Amino acid sequence: MAVDFWPFGGMILMAATFFLYAVSGIVAPGWAVALLLVVWFVAFARACTWWSTHPRLISLLAVGLVALWFAVLVAGGVWLDWSA
Repeated sequence: MAVDFWPFGGMILMAATFFLYAVSGIVAPGWAVALLLVVWFVAFARACTWWSTHPRLISLLAVGLVALWFAVLVAGGVWLDWSA
């Protein structure tokens, strides 16, 4: 039986996004980092439920989390004057 790469690759991307979210405190205030981590944990729980049923969506979810992280930090920097 062949092993499908999609769920493993998606979880690798999820782990990478966790590190992005966790080190956001360099730029973002603590409350924003806490909210970002809550969003990440909810997304991670969803990714775990998709392991068998929708393995390709895990990668798409991880890419969406990177886009969300980028948008939040850029918007915070522009409108809320977050800086390193």
